[in-house]
Amino acid sequence: MSKVVARLAMSLDGFIAGPDSGVEHPLGIGGERLHQWVYGLRAFREAQGLAGGTDNADSRMLEAWNAGSGAVVMGHGMYVTGEIPWGDNPPFHHPVYVVTHHPRETLHKQGGTDFHFVTEGPEHALSLAREDAGEKDVSLAGGAHLVQQFIRAGLLDELLLHIVPVLACTGTRLFDDLGTEHIEWHKTEVHDSPEVTHMLLRAVKP
Repeated sequence: MSKVVARLAMSLDGFIAGPDSGVEHPLGIGGERLHQWVYGLRAFREAQGLAGGTDNADSRMLEAWNAGSGAVVMGHGMYVTGEIPWGDNPPFHHPVYVVTHHPRETLHKQGGTDFHFVTEGPEHALSLAREDAGEKDVSLAGGAHLVQQFIRAGLLDELLLHIVPVLACTGTRLFDDLGTEHIEWHKTEVHDSPEVTHMLLRAVKP
C-alpha cells in the first residue's frame, strides 16, 4: 500500500504560513520567506512549466519526491488560496482530492491535474486518492488543519519538513491542536543545504 506523506516548509518556531492567509495572501503575510529556497530550483520551475533553474542537491531531491507522488489530498482552504496562483496548468500533474463542505463538479485542468471535491471527509478522500496513486505515495498537501486531522487519526505515515532558518514568530503553526498524548516519530533522513534542512520523519504506529 502506498504511503501518505506530508511535505511542508516550516520555520524554526513551527510556522508553515504567515498571518492572514487567504486569497490575497495565499501563504500569509511574509509566508513567501518559507519557500524562497525552492523558487529557483530546476525541479520546481519544471513543475510550473518553466525552463531553466538551478540543478543542485535540493532540486534533485525535490524531483525524486515529486516523482514518487501519485495523488494529492488537500483542504478546502488551501485550494481556495491556490486556485488563482496555480492557473490553468497547476503543478500537481495528477489527481487532487479536495476535502470540503462545498460540493462541485470535478475540475479538469491542463497537465493531468483533476480537482475532485470530496464532501464525505478526509478518510474518504484518502481512499479515493489511494486508488489513483496505486504503488506511488499520496501527498498530503495541507493546510495545517488537515495535516493535524491526519496525525490525530494515525493516517499520516511520513512527514517531510523543509526547515527554514528563520523565526516567523506569528502565523499558522503546524503542530497545534494535537491533543495531550506523546506522538513518536523515527527520524529516517536528514539532508542539509545552505538555505534549508530537509528532515524526513516516519510515524511510530502501534
